[in-house]
Amino acid sequence: MKKTLAILGNGGHAREVADAATLSGWKDIKFFDDLESLGKVEGDTNVLLKNLSKFDGVIVAIGDNLIRWRKIKLLKENSANLVSIIHPSATISEDVTIGTGSAVFAGVVINPGCSIGDGAILNTSAVITHDCKLGTAIHISPGAVLCGNVNVSDFSWIGANAVVIEGIKITNKVNVGSGAVVIRDIKNKGTYVGNPAKKLTKK
Repeated sequence: MKKTLAILGNGGHAREVADAATLSGWKDIKFFDDLESLGKVEGDTNVLLKNLSKFDGVIVAIGDNLIRWRKIKLLKENSANLVSIIHPSATISEDVTIGTGSAVFAGVVINPGCSIGDGAILNTSAVITHDCKLGTAIHISPGAVLCGNVNVSDFSWIGANAVVIEGIKITNKVNVGSGAVVIRDIKNKGTYVGNPAKKLTKK
């Protein structure tokens, strides 16, 4: 039975995670955060680490991919029971694998043959079509579409309503801007915007 859940993070993303958790059966949810300015919390990361035994599950709800992953690794090192939260309205094929500590929000579609790494965020109404491979601590933003056989490597971020065409490979630590259309492999980390997506360079 799903009972007590600890959420590390207390911003807008954390509230979305809590909403999905409540709708999927978690009964008692407590928030922890290192920033007191984000509202009422039970304590910071250190307080959570001292109280892990009180919770049936723990998830990190921090939008920044690298920070989220650092917190996940710390919790793993302390034997936390990391869980994934999946909104009940998400449509996920039976053979899909989703890594530990991931969040899948309302309206997400994940089609057959896909694998999702640990600590992923699949945001509202994102579409992951067949045979996509997503790495560690990635973020697929609301309304983004990954066509078939797309590979997105660790710590990359696909912006809202972006489209990645079939067969594309995206290396690690890439940010794809909102509304961008990726039609070629991205082999170098950085920020890519536009249609077709091109690397944003400093002037």
